[in-house]
Amino acid sequence: MRRAIYPGSFDPVTNGHLDIIERGSKLFDEIIIAVLVNTEKEALFTVDERRGMLEEALALIASGFCRLRVDSFQGLLMRYAVEQHADAVVRGIRAISDYEYELQMALMNRRQEPRIETVFMMAAEAYSYVSSRLVKEVYSLGGTIEGLVPATVEERMRVKLHKS
Repeated sequence: MRRAIYPGSFDPVTNGHLDIIERGSKLFDEIIIAVLVNTEKEALFTVDERRGMLEEALALIASGFCRLRVDSFQGLLMRYAVEQHADAVVRGIRAISDYEYELQMALMNRRQEPRIETVFMMAAEAYSYVSSRLVKEVYSLGGTIEGLVPATVEERMRVKLHKS
């Protein structure tokens, strides 16, 4: 069984994340979508809320025979990946700036655990500029995020930020 970890904050999950998951499901038998338990004070959603939004959103994508599972972790990604018997870590790349950062992380991860590969997936053109941070910022300033996040996520953001 080929198992991958797709780690991230997912605060909130975007359609770009879902695109990477859907396309990654063609490569692996199981993908564990691993929500990072972080101590960010500016996090909009709790870890449990992010997990719930991911579980709702995963029902909307075609994953074929790939099993999709949502989990959370804290600490070193490679330690978690070993515990989960993962073969790979999936990372989305939107731009050259992402690649530079992700390359550093991948090389450090390889140093920590050489048996686990990093698989870079290019973002779909439609989502090449979308990030959770940018979605939160645009929405909080009154901009539209329609088509950038699942409708259920937009609704949760509306409620959380008290927008009508």
